[in-house]
Formats: sequence, structure tokens, C-alpha cells
Amino acid sequence: MTQEVKEGKCIIFSAPSGAGKTTIVRALLAEIDYLSFSISACSRAPRGKEKDGVDYHFISVEGFQAKILQNEFVEWEEVYSSNYYGTLKSELSRIWDSGKTVVFDVDVIGGLHLKEIFKTNALAIFIKPPNQDVLEDRLRKRNTESEGNLQIRIKKAKEEVLRAEEFDCVIENDQLELAIATAHEQVLKFLSR
Repeated sequence: MTQEVKEGKCIIFSAPSGAGKTTIVRALLAEIDYLSFSISACSRAPRGKEKDGVDYHFISVEGFQAKILQNEFVEWEEVYSSNYYGTLKSELSRIWDSGKTVVFDVDVIGGLHLKEIFKTNALAIFIKPPNQDVLEDRLRKRNTESEGNLQIRIKKAKEEVLRAEEFDCVIENDQLELAIATAHEQVLKFLSR
């Protein structure tokens, strides 16, 4: 059964892996109480201290594919081979029903899909790393990927940075506090319209 989703406003944060979008999103969620994080679904295993239902809804590949067939996603994507990510319709309903604004922390393709779906009800922000070397260094310091997976992420990041101008706003995350302040200002400006 397809679940209808009523539309409210949403803020979309996208960036290559390692650019710092999650850190910026967490800061905004702590500062602005009427924002609420949309917990994405994914088919990969949890990393580090990630918790199901907090960081992601961890679903098996088969379970994810079943939800696709049941039309339970607003958007979804196979980001890497057999590695699915998506936004459940039930997540958006949960947040909008509570009177809050949805905040997405998604990859670049997912962000562009969401922007296309929600149009003027969405503010799409691209978090840009200062340069490729900084991005690679951040990914290596995470120490969560094999060298092969790391190289795949680095290659994908180079491609994603080329899409930055398709977003409503581009914020370079060279100085974290400044990036957070700029994001805060952009979000408040959008929500006051």
C-alpha cells in the first residue's frame, strides 16, 4: 500500500563523503529546535557506533528491494553496487506531522532528486570540501573503509563536486564554525519566506 505524504518544507544537505555535511547538520539540529532529521534507510552494515533507527534505518538488500516494490520510498538510489540508500515516506510524515521541518543529509544524487521532487518547498545546500587533498585526508582519518572502497569514494567525490552549482547554495567547509554559521543563516532565511 502506498502511503501518501503531505508536503512541508525541507532542507537538503548534500556533499561528497568526508566534506563535513553530517557535522554541520548535527550542529544545526542542536541550534534550531524546529528542525528534525530525516533518518535515511540503507542496505549497508552499520559503521563504528552507528545505531539502527538513529543514524540510519539499516535494511537488508532484499528488504530494501521489497520496500522499493511497495513504493515506500520518496526517493532511493543504488549508490554503490548492492548498496542502496533512500528516504522512506513514513519518515517525512513523522516529521511533518510533528510540525517540524525535515532536514536531509544525503549524497549528491539523492539531494538533486529531492530538490526535483520538492521544488520550492526545499532548500538544497551543497557542502564543498576546500580541496581534494583535504577530502581524502578526512576520509582516511575516519578509518572506516578498505583502501579499495576509499578509492571508490574519492573518485565519486571528484564527480560530485562538479554538480555543486546545481544546488541552491554552496558552502565551502574550510573553517567549520564559519560553515555552520553560514548554513544557519541560509536555513533561517529560507524558512522565513
